[in-house]
Formats: sequence, structure tokens, C-alpha cells
Amino acid sequence: MKKILVIVGSGRKNGNTEQLADAFIKGASDAGHKVKKVFLGNKTINGCIGCNACRYGKPCIQKDDFNQLIPDIKSCDLLVLASPLYFWTISAKLKAFIERFYCIAEEDPNPPLGRYEKYPKKDCALLMTAADDFFWTFEQAVSYYQFAIIRYIGWNDKGMLLAGGCGDTNGKPRIKETAHLSAAYEFGKNLYD
Repeated sequence: MKKILVIVGSGRKNGNTEQLADAFIKGASDAGHKVKKVFLGNKTINGCIGCNACRYGKPCIQKDDFNQLIPDIKSCDLLVLASPLYFWTISAKLKAFIERFYCIAEEDPNPPLGRYEKYPKKDCALLMTAADDFFWTFEQAVSYYQFAIIRYIGWNDKGMLLAGGCGDTNGKPRIKETAHLSAAYEFGKNLYD
């Protein structure tokens, strides 16, 4: 059994992204994993301000909802990032959440790539939704995920589910009209087979 933390970086309750995350969660739960979901739409999480207080043994100086999530981030085996596609990348809510990982890093005496920090070892996965479904729709978001999360932070990629064609941007969620929810269920259920 794995501890899975699913971060939903959408501002729309029960929108395409949250429905995709919920299908993944159902599959992971049915496989026996312990899953916790955090919906960022009702949280206040500011981006990193680069003050470096955390580099001097102090907790993050920002007093927002991110600090309450640190124990869950540190204790999970798998962190799942779920986001709608906004301006060809992840949502600002999710980006701010990721920036704040800086305060959970530790000094690395032998840093690869000349960086200062090392992060707790985790598995990770990406769930995304979009109205468009072109061959290039998720290119920018996937590039960010692969560079920032996989290569820089150093987490182990367990996969991505890129759910395009979920309806237009000003209408009701239409993900139920696609095969993406069943794919998300199977992704969650078979993640650690």
C-alpha cells in the first residue's frame, strides 16, 4: 500500500480536472492505496518570494495554507499533480504550490548540476485536462513537468495522463463524454502493478 497525495490545481470545483483526479483516486483506492486529495481552488498558496529564510534553518516566512500541507508532502510516497491547461501550461495555483517545494529542500553537499538543494525522494505523476486536443496541446506543460519535477527535483515519474478534448473553455465540463475518466481509473488502479 502506498500513500498518495493528489493535488488538484484547478479553481473549478467538479470541473474536468477534479473529475479526472477523482477517477484516478477511485482506481488507486480500489487497488488498496491510501489517498488524500487537496483542492487548491479554496486554498491560499503564494508563490516563493526568494527570501531564502529556509536556507538558514527557518520555516517558510509566508503564513498561508502551504505550511499545513508540508507534512503530507513529506510523508507521501506518490505526489500526483492535476491541472487544467492554462495558457499552454499548468495553472498558476499549481505552479505556486510547486515553487514552495524550495522550503522543504535540504542542503546537498555534492549537488548535481551545481544546485544547492536535494529533495525528499518521491514518485510523481501528472494529470491534465484541456479543451484542445492538438498534437502540441500539452507540450509546454509536459516540458515543465519533465524538467522541473523529474530532472531538477529528481522525482521518479510514474506517468502522465493528458486528457485533451474535454469541451470548450466557456462551457460545462464535458470530460464524461470522453474515455479519459476510465483511463484515469485504470492509471490509478494499475500504477504500482
